Amino acid sequence: MERHENGAAVVIPVILRPCDWHDTPFGKLLAVPKDGRPITQWANPDEAFLDVVRGIKNALPSRGSRPAGWADRSASVTVVPSPVIRSSNLRVAKQFSQLDKDRFLHDGFEYLAKYFENSLQELADRNPDIEQNSRRIDADRFTATAYRRGEKVCACAVFLEGRTDGIAYAKSDDARPGSFNEALSVGTDDQSLYFRALGLQSPVRSSDKLSFEGAAELFWGLFIRPIQ
Repeated sequence: MERHENGAAVVIPVILRPCDWHDTPFGKLLAVPKDGRPITQWANPDEAFLDVVRGIKNALPSRGSRPAGWADRSASVTVVPSPVIRSSNLRVAKQFSQLDKDRFLHDGFEYLAKYFENSLQELADRNPDIEQNSRRIDADRFTATAYRRGEKVCACAVFLEGRTDGIAYAKSDDARPGSFNEALSVGTDDQSLYFRALGLQSPVRSSDKLSFEGAAELFWGLFIRPIQ
């Protein structure tokens, strides 16, 4: 902090989890991600880390410039910039349109499809007695199946579900839309979009905010449960 205050360094707090950092010596500094919002509270952690990188880049001196506090040997005076005095509480509520929600839903579905495809392949690679099959039926549906010594042990279908306006999970590789055992819907708060589960077959609470990865791991846990 002393080096930050005299201009010899730049301190940037990175807020990973919710904590009372405002009352620490770093509380007067501008934190990242944006507005000091903890990374774990972002619906998409990748976006949070990208925001951290951008914040750090913005704090770096421009290419070719001298670091703050650097003095020319021929100069008798070192110019130290004064710290910016302002609040770090600059968050404002965001608004999300139906288009934003629809894009989030479809991007999340594509993430789920790729997540299952890669996870099934890794499952088979690690277990010689396991074979797998993933099928993309159409833009709105895919199935996943795992076999042990030729016998089906895990199966599911994942599809966009119109009644819940979300993504549904069925414990069968029957690709026909219909009943389901778990479902995700799109939720919003004042800063982000996220998935929330109905909680029909999982311990996840409906109030929990799931990122793409969190939603995918929820469905994958339901899928792999029979052989665990």
